[in-house]
Amino acid sequence: QVQLVESGGGLVQPGGSLKLSCAGTGIQLQTFAVAWFRQAPGKEREGVSCITKTDDTFYSDFVKGRFTISRDNAKNLLYLQMNDLRPEDTAVYYCAADIICKRSPSDFGYWGQGTQVTVFS
Repeated sequence: QVQLVESGGGLVQPGGSLKLSCAGTGIQLQTFAVAWFRQAPGKEREGVSCITKTDDTFYSDFVKGRFTISRDNAKNLLYLQMNDLRPEDTAVYYCAADIICKRSPSDFGYWGQGTQVTVFS
């Protein structure tokens, strides 16, 4: 049974950094496209970044070079390094997996439970 579990969220001041992790169970992350989404209260879930099976990466415009997505195949982990965090980055962050990278969350079949990131000023 496929499971994705996020970790690494927390409280951080504007300008700070966090590194999120997504652990896969029953799924080899290297054989999937894996993405990060986020959802703030009252807002729709939005795509943040995605990495393909061949390690091509994609980033949403609002990241503006601040975030880096990566995969550790030996540990079957997905990461999201977040730098220069802003209050508007506050959201629950989810990892998701499917065959190819897509911007819409409806195109991803596997999801984690999410981890809270709060950037306070």
